[in-house]
Amino acid sequence: MSIRSKPINPLDLAALGPVIPVIVLQREQDAVPMAEALLAGGVKVLEVTLRTPAALAGIEAIARALPEAVVGAGTLRSVADAEAALDAGARFGVSPGYGAELGHACRNLGLPLLPGVATASEVMAATAGGYDFLKLFPATAVGGTALLKALAGPFPDVSFCPTGGITPETAPQFLALANVKVCGGSWLTPADALAAGDWARITRLAKAASALRG
Repeated sequence: MSIRSKPINPLDLAALGPVIPVIVLQREQDAVPMAEALLAGGVKVLEVTLRTPAALAGIEAIARALPEAVVGAGTLRSVADAEAALDAGARFGVSPGYGAELGHACRNLGLPLLPGVATASEVMAATAGGYDFLKLFPATAVGGTALLKALAGPFPDVSFCPTGGITPETAPQFLALANVKVCGGSWLTPADALAAGDWARITRLAKAASALRG
């Protein structure tokens, strides 16, 4: 049975905390306790990537059990991904790149999208599709803060969520930029902590991330 949750404007995600965890969920049964651990640390926005068979069921479990969490689906690559994410209860979607077909489909579905870009040309394509809050990915590999500063000139109306290669040490450098509203990070839910069910560690990491300031 599908579950439809109230969508959220991706730009509003930035008001809920400085870091969005990028989650790779291997086991469905970990979804709710992991989300509870993140919430306990002050992290409300959760991006569960569609990289594993457990992802959609995990999103649905979180959406049903923890309505106070803002759960979204990452790694959307196709229209089918967007449809499945919406049915699972995702309140927003995140894609690694931008494609007009996916962008249009998400608009038609009513699924807010944070599309990925890596170049000025991709920023132009995304803005032409009506998107002005974009995910810079893979942020560190494509130029990091230097690229974001350069993009601010021709695109003063565009905001970014840099994701990819960001650490607790480098996150403040990204968050200090005027065109960065929030950043994504995988360090909040390490694979070994998830495997061990070390929820206390995830809560500690979430608390530290919530306290980050640019």
